[in-house]
Amino acid sequence: MSVLTRRDFIRNLTAAACAGIGAGRQTRASSKIQGANGDIRIAIVGLRKKGKQHLTIFGRIPGVRIVALCDVDTQFLDFEAKKFKDRNEDVAKYVDYRKLLENKEIDAVIIVTPDHWHALMTIWACQAGKDVYVEKPLSHNIWEGRKMVQAARKYKRIVQVGSQNRSDVGLQGFAEYIKGGNLGSIKLVRAISYNLRESLGKVNGPQAIPASVDYNLFQGPAPLVPLMRKNLHYDWHWFWDTGTGEVGNLGAHNIDESRWMIGRQKIAPKAISIGGRIGMDDGGETTNTQITFFDYQPVPIIYEVRGLPRNKNLYAADHFRGTSFGMVVYCEGGYFAGGRGGGWAYDNNGRKVKQFPGDGGLGHQANFIKAVRSRKISDQAADVLEGHVSAALCHMANISYRLGRKEPVEKITEAISDNSILTEAFERCLTHLRVNQVDIRREPITIGPCLTFDRKSERFVGEFSKWANMFVRRDYREPFVVPDEI
Repeated sequence: MSVLTRRDFIRNLTAAACAGIGAGRQTRASSKIQGANGDIRIAIVGLRKKGKQHLTIFGRIPGVRIVALCDVDTQFLDFEAKKFKDRNEDVAKYVDYRKLLENKEIDAVIIVTPDHWHALMTIWACQAGKDVYVEKPLSHNIWEGRKMVQAARKYKRIVQVGSQNRSDVGLQGFAEYIKGGNLGSIKLVRAISYNLRESLGKVNGPQAIPASVDYNLFQGPAPLVPLMRKNLHYDWHWFWDTGTGEVGNLGAHNIDESRWMIGRQKIAPKAISIGGRIGMDDGGETTNTQITFFDYQPVPIIYEVRGLPRNKNLYAADHFRGTSFGMVVYCEGGYFAGGRGGGWAYDNNGRKVKQFPGDGGLGHQANFIKAVRSRKISDQAADVLEGHVSAALCHMANISYRLGRKEPVEKITEAISDNSILTEAFERCLTHLRVNQVDIRREPITIGPCLTFDRKSERFVGEFSKWANMFVRRDYREPFVVPDEI
């Protein structure tokens, strides 16, 4: 694994690859530059589905101007830029993000790229004196998440992660309700990501790169390897070089809101994961079925992923107590079931006690702009540090799985027999696979090791730590290197 020296770091900053992100920019990192009339001038980086949403939402916030667009695919870049032209509005276009950062008329960047780009883009932006709204998961690995926190603090930048559930008025109301002791103490939180996914199919060789795409920039910090999937865009989620699977994609929401409810500010000390890519028969690498137990004490979190339908004959997402995407918070006097968009509190007999109507976190972008103006970290609903902790949990789950081995169901059941919570979830998972007619003898399930994490060093310790720590940080492809020294 390569280590970047201080000399290498300085050379990279002054090289063409990082032009304009050197000492000259760092001198103004703590200042706040605003346009005419105090407008916050932003750039949207990444212009597919989520990027389009940000274009709409940020475009409606008073005092915000979208002044630049960036995408490595000119098909999407030109399409969105034309809308500005049709409205007689000026907007700068960039394919190369590094060129965008040279523009001193940009105050903040909104990063809506594949996971593997989040860290470097955020760090570069902080060094260039720009605030950042970066989509979840915050990072592609544990190490770079901490580097993002360091960059935000050193350069006094506002860095918000796109965990918009923390801005949902229903979940905020329930969080206060729980703190008030209305359902008694919390005993367990079950995070739920049941979301239908189609097979990616298989390819028998390298696929053509769309002519509109700068593939070198698309891959960035990841290896420059042939495209081995049908769809360049979005399906990057399901490959380890660029994505973090469903755990990073949806778990970054559901695990985060669960951790919020139990009030834990640090990474879990232990985690174990069970799962696989089951019933898909495709070229994807990440799981579509997974269970992870995070050993927070005295209140653990158990996280469940299901990508197959409710059953073989019903093409609908599965659910648990009416929840397909959210959480179930078990308390002494009842439970809460819901997520983005709110939910209900129930008593122990399943009777509805109180509703918490939500709004889907529609104010999350406005919350970011508020913090940009105030310069107060405390004004943020989802500061970079919160994003780092929740992303690290996602990475822990994936690392346990990736270090695991396929075993017969009987062996897995025996191995987890002393954990009643994990055992119950595993039994329900087996039922789910059976109703989808999955033959688990032909598609065996993987059980990963229970990993122990040292919160101070942010590295694994104890048994399996040698192998687990190989996933804490990746090898970066020059010149797209996350620096050791921020």
